[in-house]
Amino acid sequence: MGWEKELANSITSPEELSSYLNLSPGEQRGIEEVVKLHPMRIPRYYLNLIDPKDPYDPIRKLIVPSIAELSTEGEYDTSGEQENTKGPGLQHKYAQTALVLATNQCAAYCRHCFRKRLVGLPNREILNRFDDAARYIEQHHEITNVLISGGDPFVLRTEVIRGFLSRLDTIPHLQFIRFGTRTPATFPQRITRDSSLTTLLKEYSRPDRRLYVITHFNHPRELTQEAREAAARIQDAGVLMYNQAVLLRGVNDSSVVLSDLLNKLVGSGITPYYVFQCRPVKRVKEQFQVPFSEGIPIIEGARARCSGPSKGFTFAMSHRLGKIQILGLRDDEIFFKFHEAKHPVDAGRFFSRRLLKGAGWLDDLTEESERSTNPLS
Repeated sequence: MGWEKELANSITSPEELSSYLNLSPGEQRGIEEVVKLHPMRIPRYYLNLIDPKDPYDPIRKLIVPSIAELSTEGEYDTSGEQENTKGPGLQHKYAQTALVLATNQCAAYCRHCFRKRLVGLPNREILNRFDDAARYIEQHHEITNVLISGGDPFVLRTEVIRGFLSRLDTIPHLQFIRFGTRTPATFPQRITRDSSLTTLLKEYSRPDRRLYVITHFNHPRELTQEAREAAARIQDAGVLMYNQAVLLRGVNDSSVVLSDLLNKLVGSGITPYYVFQCRPVKRVKEQFQVPFSEGIPIIEGARARCSGPSKGFTFAMSHRLGKIQILGLRDDEIFFKFHEAKHPVDAGRFFSRRLLKGAGWLDDLTEESERSTNPLS
């Protein structure tokens, strides 16, 4: 079966799901309410990673809708993406980087998605004419790289992806291009059953202009033999692979589990890049966000169990002001540093705030306690 037919055979209704996971009538009704707001898609490959006997299975939590998604705490656009949108499907928040939202579709709809406002739903934030985005990039010489995301760009046909790469290849000031994709984790068959994609990647990943694939593995059980094979094929195409994970309650909020993930990623040739603090997204925050007071010790415990490239990741939150590194705790004080700033004046700035109980985002901390600081003093 080709990858497109297999993806079309995914689980998309509570009735189908119930036959696999033996949902109670109450659970099924709850899922029915959730999917009216945010759709469900579970590839059968990924469904088979779930232990149907364990209601707290971490893979299940990542992909199966929960009644907790009816919570409206938080907001949909926590990173200010809409205010950085320059045209349909094009964002320009950081001077050197253009972000292209190539599609609203994913192989699997993760329940913790920070773009919950648009994935699987009609939305004006999605690209409709790539050439318009390319012209903007062409005219802004400060842009040195493009991140193609979505949704998941690898659910697009290979020829569509070729169109992106061939057009970007004509822009001389671009130094590298990244694809953000979760298909190696949720649907590796996109890569293993269609050699045209890796052939295309090999064609455009050159010594003077590398392609990067940024994956999104969140739990060590996602690194199956099939997932590793998909990663190997991407790497054989001369593409460098990095991983962005999210610290998620009930999934990887354990130093042992998180370090296992990081070490297995390195063993698979994938460099840990970021571990992100879960954003306070509406219908996500309540069930997934880990407070700073719990998360920082988990991160430090995981790092202590790693060595070499597996411990080189950055723990950060992707805030409307920029990517802010979460450095650590001292007594009741939490320390931060701007890793990447929307406003140049903030670049590299250290600051601290008094830690408040239950806080899991910068906006939860009082600005009155902020002070520029050297955390080593």
